[in-house]
Amino acid sequence: MTKSDQSFMRSFSLLIAGLGVLTLLLIGGAWMIYDAEPKEVNPEAAQKVAERIAPASAVYAGDTGRAAMQAAAEAAAKAAAAQVAYGGSTDGKTIYDNLCHSCHTAGVAGAPKLGDKGAWSTRIAQGLDTLVKHATDGYKGPDGNFMPAKGGNPSLTDEQVKNAVHWIVDQAK
Repeated sequence: MTKSDQSFMRSFSLLIAGLGVLTLLLIGGAWMIYDAEPKEVNPEAAQKVAERIAPASAVYAGDTGRAAMQAAAEAAAKAAAAQVAYGGSTDGKTIYDNLCHSCHTAGVAGAPKLGDKGAWSTRIAQGLDTLVKHATDGYKGPDGNFMPAKGGNPSLTDEQVKNAVHWIVDQAK
């Protein structure tokens, strides 16, 4: 190698070494700046993780288990009762006032009006059980009248429907 080649190689090696040191300094500086910045935290992240790792069910044992199972059953019963229409009221008039009046006051879809003895007499003659069945399951009459199942409110219990039918029939007698 000639002297000029050696001089070039030395200069080029120093340049490469200098660029390497500069690269390491820049990486170190960037790392220090990154560590100094506050991390962006999703406020829902902890809740999502807790939901993801929560157990799917529980195991109950002994007296503590029985108490926990009973408490869970009572909570489920309360939740189910809350889903029943009109707070679980079995008063026929209450149910009529909240639901049935919308059709049976104006005669919508051929519904017999409340207290119309002529319209109710043929229906009452079929028997109370038939009226309750039509109100519970729904009914489409031969003359085109229509009664939706449970008055269109599926959260009514059969007892609520029965009591409402009894109250409406009592008004037509």
